[in-house]
Amino acid sequence: MFIKNLKSCNKFVAGDGSILRELLNARKGKFFFRYSLAHAVVKHKKITKPHRLKTSEVYYILNGIGRMRIDKESKKVNPGDTIYIPPRSLQYIENIGKSNLVFLCIVDPAWCLQDEEVIGDGLSA
Repeated sequence: MFIKNLKSCNKFVAGDGSILRELLNARKGKFFFRYSLAHAVVKHKKITKPHRLKTSEVYYILNGIGRMRIDKESKKVNPGDTIYIPPRSLQYIENIGKSNLVFLCIVDPAWCLQDEEVIGDGLSA
């Protein structure tokens, strides 16, 4: 049995500026799945940098209110919302609520640095 607690995961600032803790990554262990799972935080009134992944990604909003942008679409997101981000889509999320925006990120196949392209640095989280 494998159990990993969020508090035991190292925090780091991702390329898009969000604060991440990687819970699972199929590329970094002897797992029988392809995906990676991370816990993300975007602080109050902040926006992640526009970026794209070669792979698909799913966000599941745990806390806070955001505005998700995928290519030319923009929609408000709330706790309980699941967002599918197609491969190679330009994406970023803005925290428009009054608290931290907290969500899970699932990337399939598992995230790796070479699969991510950060576009510019005009926005910050």
